Amino acid sequence: MTSPMQLGFQDAASPIMEELLLFHDHTLMIIFAISTLILYIMTATVTTNLTNKYMLDAQEMEIIWTALPAVILIMIAFPSLRTLYLMDEMQDPHLTIKAVGHQWYWHYEYTDFSEMEFDSYLVPTNDLAPGEFRMLETDNRVVLPINTPIRVLATATDVLHSWAVPALGVKADAVPGRLNQMTLMITRPGLYYGHCSEICGAYHSFMPIAIEAVSLEAFESWAASM
Repeated sequence: MTSPMQLGFQDAASPIMEELLLFHDHTLMIIFAISTLILYIMTATVTTNLTNKYMLDAQEMEIIWTALPAVILIMIAFPSLRTLYLMDEMQDPHLTIKAVGHQWYWHYEYTDFSEMEFDSYLVPTNDLAPGEFRMLETDNRVVLPINTPIRVLATATDVLHSWAVPALGVKADAVPGRLNQMTLMITRPGLYYGHCSEICGAYHSFMPIAIEAVSLEAFESWAASM
C-alpha cells in the first residue's frame, strides 16, 4: 500500500520483501551508529585535546580502527547472506509464469496451462476508470494466487528490460536469449504495481506491471475462464 508523499518502502506483501525490510532497518541502524561516532570524534577533535601524539601513535587505537570495521562488516554480512539464501532458487514451485519484455509491453505465459498467454499494455490516461492509477494500470493484469510458491521467468525479445515489483521484493533483468528466475510467495490479496526498471528506449516509461493477488479458488476460476 502506498500513500501520497510517502517516505520509505511499500508495505511488504511477500516473505522476501519482509526480510529485505528487516535487513534494511538493521543496516540503517549500523549506519546511524557509525555516523554518530564519527560526528562525536570530529566534534571532540575540534573542541578538545582528543588528538595528540600519544593517541595518534597508540597501538590500542590502531587495533580499534582495524578491528571495528571488520566487526561491522561481519554484522552486515551474515544477515545479507541469509537473505540471499532465502531468495535462492525455489525447488518445487506450484506455478510458473514467463514474463517476456517487448518494446514496449509485457507478454505473459502461464507455462503450467495449455495456451494460456496474453499481452499486457498500458491503459491510456483517458481510458482509466475511477480509482485506477495513471501510468501503472494495464489492460490485462497478471493474476496470481496467494500463499503459493511461484516462479517467474524473465526474458526479452529485443533489448534489455527489467521486471520489478517493489512490494513483492522481486526484480530481475529480462535479457534477450536468456531466462532469469525469480521466486515469490504473495501473503495477502491485493493489487501490486511494478514497472520496467531498465531504460529500454523511447517508451520505457510505458511498461507497467499490474499483479492481482487472489485466493486459490478465485485463481482457479479465472484460469478456467481464460
